[in-house]
Amino acid sequence: MVVDDWILNILVPPTCIALLLFILPPYLFFKIIYFVLRSLLKENVAGKVILITGASSGIGEHIAYEYGRRGARLALVARRENRLKEVAQRALSLGSPQVITIPADVSILKDCQRFVDCTVNHFGRLDHLVNNAGIVPVCLFEHATDITNFAPAMDINLWGSAYGTYFAIPHLRKSRGKIIAIASSAGWLPTPRMMFYNASKAAVISLYESLRTELGKDIGITIVTPGLVESEMTQGKFLSKEGKMVLDQEMRDVQVSLMPIRSVREAAKSIVNSACRGDPHLTEPAWIRTTFYLQILCPQLLEYFNRWTLIAGTSETDTISKKLLQLSCLKKFLYPESIRNPTLKPN
Repeated sequence: MVVDDWILNILVPPTCIALLLFILPPYLFFKIIYFVLRSLLKENVAGKVILITGASSGIGEHIAYEYGRRGARLALVARRENRLKEVAQRALSLGSPQVITIPADVSILKDCQRFVDCTVNHFGRLDHLVNNAGIVPVCLFEHATDITNFAPAMDINLWGSAYGTYFAIPHLRKSRGKIIAIASSAGWLPTPRMMFYNASKAAVISLYESLRTELGKDIGITIVTPGLVESEMTQGKFLSKEGKMVLDQEMRDVQVSLMPIRSVREAAKSIVNSACRGDPHLTEPAWIRTTFYLQILCPQLLEYFNRWTLIAGTSETDTISKKLLQLSCLKKFLYPESIRNPTLKPN
């Protein structure tokens, strides 16, 4: 006998709700106890080997410093060799016993194999892989002059993470190590002009949720979904519709508006703490998680709000979101000094 979908449509929702009400209290109690135990028994990373991509700036840079303070040995990967050397010197001064730098492009498969091999050949092991490298294209979909200019968002944000993970898994399995995947709350938020970034981060979340199921307890996976954090991205460094990295603080003000920007040092500290505890998920700052539930429970409300604040206006840079920021005079309280007066260069 074939069960018709209409029967399942009637039976499954109330059955799931009843099971959820029955299971939820003991599940939440177990989660609290498990969190306390993980916090008491969190990993000591002194002497362990940590490989970090996108380590030349922002979250990746400060994750390197945080691991360095804890005595970890570091392999730092990014395209900008000069910046990597500066980060390496500071990590050494903060307490890391040994740091190597590996200039590489995570969107190139052979580069990913090379930086994993270099790390393992140099240190003899690999304990944590931090997949952090990423870029942000910002452009209205219909304004794109050549849609292929945005392909690097997937190449770097998704494939750059997948490539490194693929080559690192055999080594992480030996050490019963961990993967820290830096995704984004943009993975569930319908933000205009950022659809390619949002899609790439949604794919990263899905990739590691599925991979966790495959790997089981052999390798720990922490999926990090930051909100707005002090970085080159929040300083206004975007991939333009022409396919070039540009500095555009005016567009940054449109997109960020009155959202507070988290200190990158505090964010990095929370991320490393979460990895050492073995948390499956971390949203940083924690209040950003409420947007996930808003998207599930009332997606039309978020859609309307984002369209009204980020699209409505006399021009692309004269939006309600930007006017709210200007009229409120709150920018100096919501944006750190490094965001208000960035010193970075476009390339």
